[in-house]
Amino acid sequence: MGLFTYSIAGGGFILIGAWESLVASSESPNLDPASRPPANQNQPKSGLLPSSSVTFASISALSFLFVLNTLVSLFDALSSKDQVGFAFQLEVLAIGLLFLVYSILGLLTHIRGSFRLPAALLNLLFLFAFGQEFVFFYVRRKDPDGIENRYYDLFLVPIGICIFCTMLELKNSRSSYARLGRGVGLISQGLWIVQMGFSFFSDMMVRGCFLQGKSRGNYTIKCKGHPEYHRGRAIATLQFNCHLAFLATLLVVVYGIICRKRGIRPDHLRYRPLGAEMSHLDGQTQFTLDSDDDENGIEEVRSVEMQKAIVSVPASEVNGYGTH
Repeated sequence: MGLFTYSIAGGGFILIGAWESLVASSESPNLDPASRPPANQNQPKSGLLPSSSVTFASISALSFLFVLNTLVSLFDALSSKDQVGFAFQLEVLAIGLLFLVYSILGLLTHIRGSFRLPAALLNLLFLFAFGQEFVFFYVRRKDPDGIENRYYDLFLVPIGICIFCTMLELKNSRSSYARLGRGVGLISQGLWIVQMGFSFFSDMMVRGCFLQGKSRGNYTIKCKGHPEYHRGRAIATLQFNCHLAFLATLLVVVYGIICRKRGIRPDHLRYRPLGAEMSHLDGQTQFTLDSDDDENGIEEVRSVEMQKAIVSVPASEVNGYGTH
């Protein structure tokens, strides 16, 4: 059951992030500024909406599934008399409700023309949801010896990317690059959630470790000894690095496809070749390492030597008459 829920959650994050990245990349500036679509006059003065209607609907569906799963885990914790699991599920429920409220308000803003919310308010609500998610995984330490804590620590990286990009969008709601970065962060979250599902609830678990749980939402990954514990943490780090490498390769491929399809802005190619820069130096004097202080010192030495030479000449030779 845990692997299924983690796979559904991770797949939902990946789809939402991919769609958000696709929409944001399609709104990036084209090669020709005259080919840009005109601004919509019906948009609120506070800025464009942070996401599309498809994104809001997808977040609503995924958040609703999160809330249902959390309610099931709450009742399971009550039946198992697991107070710690009950408290954790209450925090998950609060996070899911925040995302659900954000998506419903954004969807209503898209559907109903009379219902308008400022884009800054929606972005602020989205930022609070990501912030609460970050705090939840940052302080989640049910068992200090569980290797799942290493997975949760690494999970803070994609959440931090989403927080940073949402803050950028809060400052400038018309920035498509912030939405693109947040889409990448959502994809990274989805990939890592799927990885955690396979690492916790399948045969891909670290050898020498086993799952121990008190309720449906309260579990830990125990290991037999310190070697297995350290190996499990090292494998988690290696898996995360592989995910980052895969995501970086995917971004390079997608960026190349977008550049080939839409072109590159001319101002991005404004540079001077190295040969043109060197040609301007042909008519100039030769560059030396001598400083002005060295030249002044040489001139002072020469003037002193000339004065000595004049003093050493006899007076008769100066007047033109020799002594007899």
